Amino acid sequence: MTLRTTLPALALGLLCALPATAQTSDDDLYKSKNCMACHRVDRNTLGPSFKAIAAKYASDANAEAYLSKKIREGGVGVWGQVPMPAQAQVNEAESVTLARWILKLQ
Repeated sequence: MTLRTTLPALALGLLCALPATAQTSDDDLYKSKNCMACHRVDRNTLGPSFKAIAAKYASDANAEAYLSKKIREGGVGVWGQVPMPAQAQVNEAESVTLARWILKLQ
């Protein structure tokens, strides 16, 4: 391998290693992390809309931390009996970014 072929591969590897928030906007992050399987911004589907979630937690000072944890670990019972599965593909930094984005939608 030459330096000419190694540098582009190294650059691509570094780009792929960056957190998703550095590569995409917050609006795109939820689309890339499987959130769209159950949620939409403006309407309820299998899960509540992001705007409904934002409204529910608007006055909760701990909402960001709570939602971040809920994104990663999942749960059931807050919005009915349909469980939200744990989102193992979402790391802690991404879950905080997603929680902040949701809360801004109110």
